[in-house]
Amino acid sequence: QVQLEESGGGLVQAGGSLRLSCATPGRRVTDYAMGWFRQAPGKEREWVATIRSRGSTNYADSVKGRFTISRNNAVNTMYLQMNSLKPEDTAVYYCNAPLGSPYWGQGTQVTVSS
Repeated sequence: QVQLEESGGGLVQAGGSLRLSCATPGRRVTDYAMGWFRQAPGKEREWVATIRSRGSTNYADSVKGRFTISRNNAVNTMYLQMNSLKPEDTAVYYCNAPLGSPYWGQGTQVTVSS
Protein backbone atom coordinates (compact mmCIF):
# COMPACT_ATOMS: atom_id res chain seq x y z
CA GLN A 1 0.00 0.00 0.00
CA VAL A 2 1.37 3.40 -1.00
CA GLN A 3 -0.03 6.51 0.67
CA LEU A 4 -0.12 9.64 -1.47
CA GLU A 5 -1.11 12.99 0.01
CA GLU A 6 -1.86 15.79 -2.45
CA SER A 7 -2.22 19.49 -1.79
CA GLY A 8 -1.91 22.87 -3.45
CA GLY A 9 -4.89 23.22 -5.75
CA GLY A 10 -7.13 26.26 -5.86
CA LEU A 11 -8.70 29.01 -7.91
CA VAL A 12 -6.41 31.24 -9.96
CA GLN A 13 -6.80 33.70 -12.81
CA ALA A 14 -5.46 32.93 -16.25
CA GLY A 15 -1.75 33.64 -16.38
CA GLY A 16 -1.30 32.82 -12.72
CA SER A 17 0.65 30.08 -11.00
CA LEU A 18 0.07 27.23 -8.57
CA ARG A 19 2.29 24.56 -7.08
CA LEU A 20 0.91 21.11 -6.36
CA SER A 21 2.51 18.72 -3.90
CA CYS A 22 2.34 14.95 -3.57
CA ALA A 23 3.82 13.55 -0.38
CA THR A 24 4.72 9.87 -0.02
CA PRO A 25 5.10 9.26 3.72
CA GLY A 26 7.54 6.53 4.54
CA ARG A 27 8.67 6.01 0.95
CA ARG A 28 11.53 7.60 -0.95
CA VAL A 29 10.54 9.50 -4.09
CA THR A 30 13.73 8.27 -5.74
CA ASP A 31 12.63 4.63 -5.55
CA TYR A 32 10.42 4.76 -8.65
CA ALA A 33 8.98 6.87 -11.42
CA MET A 34 6.11 9.14 -10.43
CA GLY A 35 3.63 11.12 -12.45
CA TRP A 36 0.94 13.75 -12.53
CA PHE A 37 -2.35 13.27 -14.32
CA ARG A 38 -5.47 15.39 -14.64
CA GLN A 39 -9.14 14.91 -15.39
CA ALA A 40 -11.36 17.70 -16.64
CA PRO A 41 -15.17 17.50 -16.37
CA GLY A 42 -16.58 15.14 -18.95
CA LYS A 43 -13.16 14.04 -20.14
CA GLU A 44 -10.92 11.07 -19.54
CA ARG A 45 -7.94 11.27 -17.21
CA GLU A 46 -4.84 12.38 -19.11
CA TRP A 47 -1.14 12.21 -18.40
CA VAL A 48 0.60 15.51 -17.60
CA ALA A 49 4.18 14.83 -16.55
CA THR A 50 6.59 12.14 -15.33
CA ILE A 51 9.74 12.17 -13.24
CA ARG A 52 11.81 9.01 -13.22
CA SER A 53 13.86 7.57 -10.37
CA ARG A 54 17.05 9.06 -11.78
CA GLY A 55 15.41 12.45 -12.25
CA SER A 56 14.68 12.65 -15.96
CA THR A 57 11.38 14.27 -16.86
CA ASN A 58 8.76 14.23 -19.62
CA TYR A 59 5.77 16.47 -20.29
CA ALA A 60 2.61 16.41 -22.32
CA ASP A 61 2.79 18.83 -25.23
CA SER A 62 -0.08 20.85 -23.79
CA VAL A 63 1.95 21.81 -20.69
CA LYS A 64 5.51 21.79 -22.00
CA GLY A 65 7.30 25.03 -21.19
CA ARG A 66 4.70 26.03 -18.57
CA PHE A 67 4.75 23.19 -16.02
CA THR A 68 7.73 21.78 -14.15
CA ILE A 69 7.77 18.47 -12.30
CA SER A 70 10.31 18.09 -9.50
CA ARG A 71 10.86 16.39 -6.19
CA ASN A 72 12.47 16.96 -2.82
CA ASN A 73 14.13 13.77 -1.68
CA ALA A 74 14.58 15.05 1.88
CA VAL A 75 10.84 15.30 2.47
CA ASN A 76 9.71 12.57 0.06
CA THR A 77 7.52 14.92 -1.93
CA MET A 78 6.92 15.45 -5.62
CA TYR A 79 5.81 18.80 -7.01
CA LEU A 80 4.15 20.26 -10.07
CA GLN A 81 4.89 23.94 -10.59
CA MET A 82 2.28 25.33 -12.95
CA ASN A 83 2.89 28.72 -14.55
CA SER A 84 1.03 30.68 -17.22
CA LEU A 85 -2.12 28.79 -16.38
CA LYS A 86 -4.94 28.68 -18.91
CA PRO A 87 -8.66 27.99 -18.45
CA GLU A 88 -8.15 24.68 -20.26
CA ASP A 89 -5.85 23.58 -17.41
CA THR A 90 -8.91 23.41 -15.16
CA ALA A 91 -9.16 19.85 -13.85
CA VAL A 92 -8.70 17.61 -10.86
CA TYR A 93 -5.00 16.77 -10.66
CA TYR A 94 -3.80 13.41 -9.38
CA CYS A 95 -0.40 11.99 -8.56
CA ASN A 96 0.39 8.37 -9.36
CA ALA A 97 3.22 6.48 -7.72
CA PRO A 98 4.76 4.20 -8.68
CA LEU A 99 3.90 5.32 -12.20
CA GLY A 100 1.43 2.89 -13.70
CA SER A 101 0.49 1.37 -10.35
CA PRO A 102 -3.02 1.38 -8.90
CA TYR A 103 -1.99 3.94 -6.28
CA TRP A 104 -3.39 7.42 -6.73
CA GLY A 105 -3.70 10.51 -4.62
CA GLN A 106 -7.14 11.79 -3.65
CA GLY A 107 -6.95 14.55 -6.26
CA THR A 108 -6.75 18.31 -5.91
CA GLN A 109 -8.97 20.74 -7.84
CA VAL A 110 -7.35 23.38 -10.01
CA THR A 111 -9.67 26.02 -11.45
CA VAL A 112 -8.38 28.68 -13.83
CA SER A 113 -10.71 31.58 -14.54
CA SER A 114 -10.53 33.59 -17.74
